[in-house]
Amino acid sequence: MGKIKSIEYFRVLPRWLFVKITDEQDNYGWGEATLEGHSQAVEGCLDAMIQRFVGYEADNIELLWQTAHRHSFYRGGPVLMSALAGVDIALWDLLSRRLGLPLYVLLGGAVRHKIKVYSWIGGDRPRDVEAAAKERYAQGFRAVKMNATEDVDWLDSPKALETSVERCRVVKALGMDVGLDFHGRLHKPMAKQLAKALEPHRPLFIEEPLLSEHYEGIKQLSGLTTIPIALGERLYSRWDVKRFLNDTSIDILQPDISHCGGISEIRRIASMAEAYDVALAPHCPLGPIALAACMQVAMCTPNFTIQEMGLTIHYNTEAGGKFDIKNYIVDKGVWDVRDGYVEGLKGVGLGIEVDEEEVRKVAKTAIAWAPKGFMGPDGSIREW
Repeated sequence: MGKIKSIEYFRVLPRWLFVKITDEQDNYGWGEATLEGHSQAVEGCLDAMIQRFVGYEADNIELLWQTAHRHSFYRGGPVLMSALAGVDIALWDLLSRRLGLPLYVLLGGAVRHKIKVYSWIGGDRPRDVEAAAKERYAQGFRAVKMNATEDVDWLDSPKALETSVERCRVVKALGMDVGLDFHGRLHKPMAKQLAKALEPHRPLFIEEPLLSEHYEGIKQLSGLTTIPIALGERLYSRWDVKRFLNDTSIDILQPDISHCGGISEIRRIASMAEAYDVALAPHCPLGPIALAACMQVAMCTPNFTIQEMGLTIHYNTEAGGKFDIKNYIVDKGVWDVRDGYVEGLKGVGLGIEVDEEEVRKVAKTAIAWAPKGFMGPDGSIREW
């Protein structure tokens, strides 16, 4: 047992926020509190948590989690839960490092020895997906995800969806599985049409076919298609998730470990989902610490199915391509992909060693990543 001596955070390129917690015996752990486009808001929450939790017992992870969540009066939401996630992940890393064990052992032990993964192709306005998919195949991936569409009007011409179907067909013809991320860009009139048009091509899943706040529309859509429906990156706790489970409207749950309160909460969400025969496929187009935390959860979660990896994702390449998930860690080989899988991380804690020197160097000058958006030709706002 040891009390928390310090909580530090580091804004790093291309768009990530890391957390380091050290106890009085100089044991340490790393977490990730990235909330894309809202780093300054999360940093403000972390400042408040630093004042509140320095001096707490570092091993009492659940007590700290419950205190942060329930004694804040205003609960949940992306900002508070992302800050809490960074702290929670770091505490789990610290505890398992101190005990000399891989983190998944503390969560019940392994149910698999390698993790099925997919990566991104195509960018925000998907182009050249055939060449990109071939490149991913050569890297070892057997499944990819891409944005289903560019920006689409509330009610658009059916022609706006034709290229979406063609891109899916092209990638499937290469022998790869492909998930189509609607990204909440489509409204119900267009989402219904696109789901039906894609069905003969059997995508791996369609993601966020509507924004998560349209739970009644998602329930309706689930009755119109046989394609598995996935969502969850904009759900931040088990209380956000339970409506979709009770509605039996989704097939794959995609909570983001850096948005939903960390390892403690994603484990509870996974158990809830298992009881409804819903698979877990954590959202993670983020940094190496978040990905390592997801891998630890995947190792010990029976209903885990596939893990998103942000390797050379467009957000990283658009920022100059200098920083990617192989940055900020010592062993770059932990993310090697072979025949669609990454080997389970074997090291203590999260299974990675953070390059603290690089983190501190980049954090000195890193600017916050700004949110993106689409505008229609008439000047109106469209969903991004």
